[in-house]
Amino acid sequence: MILDLGCGTGSTRRALADHLPPATQWRLVDHDPALLALAAGPGTRTFAADLNALDALPWDGVTLVTCSALVDLVSDDWLTRLTTILSDRHLPFYAALSYDGHMSWSPADPGDADVTAAFNRHQTGDKGFGPSLGPQGAAALAARLAALGFSVRIADSPWRLQPRDMALQDALLAGIGAAAAEAGASDAPDWTRRRRVSLPETTMIVGHADILGCPHGT
Repeated sequence: MILDLGCGTGSTRRALADHLPPATQWRLVDHDPALLALAAGPGTRTFAADLNALDALPWDGVTLVTCSALVDLVSDDWLTRLTTILSDRHLPFYAALSYDGHMSWSPADPGDADVTAAFNRHQTGDKGFGPSLGPQGAAALAARLAALGFSVRIADSPWRLQPRDMALQDALLAGIGAAAAEAGASDAPDWTRRRRVSLPETTMIVGHADILGCPHGT
């Protein structure tokens, strides 16, 4: 039984489906019923729940916990509470796509470094769990798990977007530019416009990390 935290539309389940037995059962947890409706499928049960209430989640019978694009959004306190539960219940944890603070574009723009720094500051704001760990989330998770006696493996899993991915790049630029502007990057609007002009020739890399933590003996 796999418990997927903040499942969204079910991307983690779809990504792992070909690597797991067909009869694998999932418990999908998210606060948004509309997303849960999209995530539901064969072998799933959905739970509309607040992830802040970790003790109230459906832990009984779970043998693996997963999440995707979550660890960089949570607070240090939340992560400590989660890893304590994982340790107490002797549960392995697979956390995919934690943003690691690294972004790059080719061709480069003079504003890239300032916008990235401002965006990273923005990422440490409250995303619903208290002050977020942001780009330090993956490292913090690995350290917590290791301190609790877990065997920890970390792998880079960057997004690599090509000119053919212009629509996705454009959507990301809008979000990055807006967040950077909110965090004080005065050049962010002009940077966004310059970047949009160069989209037909732009390659974009956004760094992420995947982490697998296994209690000893699993």
